[in-house]
Amino acid sequence: MGWRNAFDNAKPVFVTIYATVIIGIIFSSLYVISAIYSGKSAADSTTSWLSRSPPVEQAPNVSQPGIVQAVPTPSLEPRSMSTRPIWEAPLHTNKMPPLKKFRLSKELVQERVKDNIIIVTFGNYAFMDFILTWVKHLTDLGLSNLLIGAMDTKLLEALYWKGVPVFDMGSHMSTIDVGWGSPTFHKMGREKVILIDSILPYGYELLMCDTDMVWLKDPLPYLARYPEADVLTSSDQVVPTVTDDRLDIWQQVGAAYNIGIFHWRPTDAAKRLAKEWKDMLLADEKIWDQNGFNDLVRKQLGPPVDGESGLVYAFDGNLKLGVLPASIFCSGHTYFVQATYQQLRLEPYAVHTTFQYAGTEGKRHRLREGMVFYDPPEYYDAPGGFLSFKPSIPKTLLLDGEHNVKSHFSLINYQIKQIRMALAIASLLNRTLVMPPLWCRLDRLWFPHPGVLEGSITRQPFICPLDHVFEVNVMLKELPEEIFGPQINIREYSFFENPLMPKQVKESWLEVQLCQEGTQDCVASNTTSPSGVLRFPKRSNEETFKTIFSSFKDVKVIQFSSMQDSFPGFTDKAREEKFKNRVKRYVGIWCCVAEHTPGHIYYDMYWDEKPGWKPIPPQTPEDDHPPP
Repeated sequence: MGWRNAFDNAKPVFVTIYATVIIGIIFSSLYVISAIYSGKSAADSTTSWLSRSPPVEQAPNVSQPGIVQAVPTPSLEPRSMSTRPIWEAPLHTNKMPPLKKFRLSKELVQERVKDNIIIVTFGNYAFMDFILTWVKHLTDLGLSNLLIGAMDTKLLEALYWKGVPVFDMGSHMSTIDVGWGSPTFHKMGREKVILIDSILPYGYELLMCDTDMVWLKDPLPYLARYPEADVLTSSDQVVPTVTDDRLDIWQQVGAAYNIGIFHWRPTDAAKRLAKEWKDMLLADEKIWDQNGFNDLVRKQLGPPVDGESGLVYAFDGNLKLGVLPASIFCSGHTYFVQATYQQLRLEPYAVHTTFQYAGTEGKRHRLREGMVFYDPPEYYDAPGGFLSFKPSIPKTLLLDGEHNVKSHFSLINYQIKQIRMALAIASLLNRTLVMPPLWCRLDRLWFPHPGVLEGSITRQPFICPLDHVFEVNVMLKELPEEIFGPQINIREYSFFENPLMPKQVKESWLEVQLCQEGTQDCVASNTTSPSGVLRFPKRSNEETFKTIFSSFKDVKVIQFSSMQDSFPGFTDKAREEKFKNRVKRYVGIWCCVAEHTPGHIYYDMYWDEKPGWKPIPPQTPEDDHPPP
């Protein structure tokens, strides 16, 4: 840091210390005063750590972590954009340097390297919130030796004004989200290979990451345990090969090596692999980058480097490869489905949002469910407030009998019906629905399986990610209101457990106890009990809901004791039809049975209104469509 350089170099020492303290106090005072004059408290100024905007263009509307660092002490000497502490934004009076200053070079990388290691990710503006989350996790772990490759100028400018070290990849690609498997997606893969091939000759170790992963623990000490490794890669392995934190046993890793997390040393063998991989992809645009990596590395696999390390000779017989343990360098399956690290009592280093559905929205929602995604403060205090409910699931549905397709759908359908009612009430009261934890008896995959993957340690039943059943991307999409009725916002099931939840939301809470009309004290009234509980009749109509709960419009959270028989439906038939049009699109498929093609089975939001409904795959090609 610049002030440390000043401390080390200035003479005499005590004068420097005194000057630094005095200047720091002056700048901090000015910062607080400016905050007061702008109508903000000093606390607001320090908590909105991503709110600083460029001088002309408004700051982009991106997710912002709510945990902050202190206002940095002003430097006694000029600092470049590469050496400035992360999150210390440039002064608003400054102009952004020309693009040529952001070109990748050894000098630029060298300014951020620590212990000869640089940690890199890259992306376009569509992944801005993922990138900020990625950076925040690393800085929280005390790591600052990182760089972001910007694939478009919009991202480069936004990161620069946020105080995040960034370089220009010169690809000038679209700023919008690119779908998995699309031509633009494949282009991003080629950019990764070109980047690795460019950085390794600088002589630094490279920890290369995708933006859809987060670091939970400092990985550098772990990587240092294997100084002989040329490449350490993550994998899609779902069956544990070790029960501690050793490298996975390479002979037992049958799944693909995953290039979303891998560490390269600048050895001759690693450089040869990077060059050959790059040449392969540039020669054939149809090759997926990960498949190309696996094909090259597995050209030769064996013998082991020694009897202890877990490393193996690969690629050309000279490259020393290690496979990071999937139990702690987690995939979306080992983290969110199996929770392997919990079962083995290990500490996870990372989670990568693979093995998931519903595109980018599904990835973001998974990280939110895991409480490892950083959102802006307004995410936790939405206009209109929140609605939640306590899911009541009979033990027979959850635990009794075999875990099979029938018992799985019985359990899911029971929950779907409650969620459907909750969505209707949330829509009626204009509140954001906090989804309940979703219990599954079977895993979801892309191929036939017996319920859970053989050899995995998936517990049954288990709390499954929302995207196993619901089309999260559709739920979050803005649909035309004239056809689908008003938007219904949602939050993840772990929402109220998140440490970023503000105090004013936690303390503004109404408990609603559903009761049978006609029983004691069960009348439609806005009067609560001495303990603050509101008794509310089951099957109340639309007008009763509106009348009673209008008295509680300023309450942040309304929580129902149950959703069973809570709401019979909208009295306005046009609104009921629009609601049906919307929510029937919210559910997806389960996949897949082995004895039938196709093997997937559609979930149905209105299964209970179809006599004789059964969980079976489409019987003909004409039947292969979502339920009407």
